[in-house]
Amino acid sequence: MSLGPNPIGRRRRLGAELCDLRQDAEIDPDELARQLGWPKGKVRRLETARVRPNLGEIMDLLDALGVTGLRRDYILELAREAAHSLGWRDAYDDPAQHDQHTLAELANTALELWDFQLTLFPGLLQCPEYARARFASRPSLGQAPVDVEAAVHARMARQQVLTRETPFHYDVILDETLLVRHCGPPGTRTAQLDYTVRLAELPTVTVRVLPFDRPIAKHYLPATSFVYFRLADPVDPELVVLDIMPGSLILGDKEDVSHYKRLFDRLRAVAFSPEDSLALLREARDNPEEGL
Repeated sequence: MSLGPNPIGRRRRLGAELCDLRQDAEIDPDELARQLGWPKGKVRRLETARVRPNLGEIMDLLDALGVTGLRRDYILELAREAAHSLGWRDAYDDPAQHDQHTLAELANTALELWDFQLTLFPGLLQCPEYARARFASRPSLGQAPVDVEAAVHARMARQQVLTRETPFHYDVILDETLLVRHCGPPGTRTAQLDYTVRLAELPTVTVRVLPFDRPIAKHYLPATSFVYFRLADPVDPELVVLDIMPGSLILGDKEDVSHYKRLFDRLRAVAFSPEDSLALLREARDNPEEGL
């Protein structure tokens, strides 16, 4: 089964192509938007892959820039692929869950994910009780409320990638604080640790724990959680998603991606082995929460 192109990867490529075409034409993005009758900033949002493209609008933009022939055909094919949703977003559509939609679309056509988490268990490892506590807590910090049960159902659906037939591997590093932090109503921590243990036993999943007391090479400390994606189609770019409140930031520049790949390698080098990490998770699960 072929995974095919990833729409977010294609949006990044489409945006770069549109930016090159506009710069070749020596026209400001807001001036181009004005000529097209578009809101100010719309061209910039297309070029930075912040919106899903509309094929008709891309055709109008290419007309305005005078793009014809094979280059036009190539751009339009990119736009068609970039507009595709893979079905997941349509099935679980909720604007308040934009980041979950983005991560799901990336994972659906990824061959490999590297995930480092400082403060939360990642969505691909969250049990229903833990996910429910996370979504229910949103309004307490002024975030838009969501349909909690629908959001939990969508998060569980995301985890199907861990057992799909096509090639995939998920390599995750958890900060050791996650093993002891209270994270919801009584029983949530134990349920989450047990769930993580069971998923860590899957052949597609490798879980490592980053200990408190091991120095990282050059003493470079990660400032935020991040996920690296290697997509199935080799023409799609490698991407890194940073977890930045209240949302996330997608990086596609090769130097940025290389930086986070090197950082993950440093973290992986000092983390406990998968076997020792699994033993730690089991020990934390079996410790009564009252003793923390």
